[in-house]
Amino acid sequence: MLDLYAGTWEEKPLGDNDFVISTDEKTSIQARDRIHETLPPDQACPMRVEFEYQRRGALAYFGAWDVHQGKIMGRCEQATGIEPFNRLVDQIMTQEPYASADRVFWVADNGSSHRGQASIDRLANKYSNAILIHTPVHASWLNQIEIYFSILQRKVISLNDFNDLVEVEERLKAFEVHYNAVATPFDWKFDKDDLDDLLRRIETHDPSAPKATAA
Repeated sequence: MLDLYAGTWEEKPLGDNDFVISTDEKTSIQARDRIHETLPPDQACPMRVEFEYQRRGALAYFGAWDVHQGKIMGRCEQATGIEPFNRLVDQIMTQEPYASADRVFWVADNGSSHRGQASIDRLANKYSNAILIHTPVHASWLNQIEIYFSILQRKVISLNDFNDLVEVEERLKAFEVHYNAVATPFDWKFDKDDLDDLLRRIETHDPSAPKATAA
């Protein structure tokens, strides 16, 4: 996975027609309809958000981040699972440049939507140019899509003031468009040397082990 981020696979550089997709799902994005309107900040006071709300349901957002192109693609689903994830894969793999790519590497954790060898086989059987790579257990923080999810959480979701799920989906899709207009690949800093150092520190229980960083 770290080799793919660095642009290599099996010690050979990736080609111009190879792509790396980092994917996962952000679960249970709720539509909380505040019983009083949120008031914007002004010179006299900060933003005011009503603490009472009515629940209008929740959905899941499946994201696919093109690591080297710096592009986010996603979709909303009523729930997580194998079939919703397959619909995301179909959405990506049937559009260019991925449909005619030499190889499309999919980086995913071992969540239930894409777990184990069965998920690797499903993807390869449907798309011969697709290769699924799993993050190690307890290492989903190495999945670059999590950086985008953290941005999404801060910029779109945190206020959580939505009338209904239609508004949630519209806001998420609108942010995709906005983000893609300015997006660049993440400046990923954590490489294999850092990983080796991390593993050595874990073996000696050193709490100062390095963390992955991205700008």
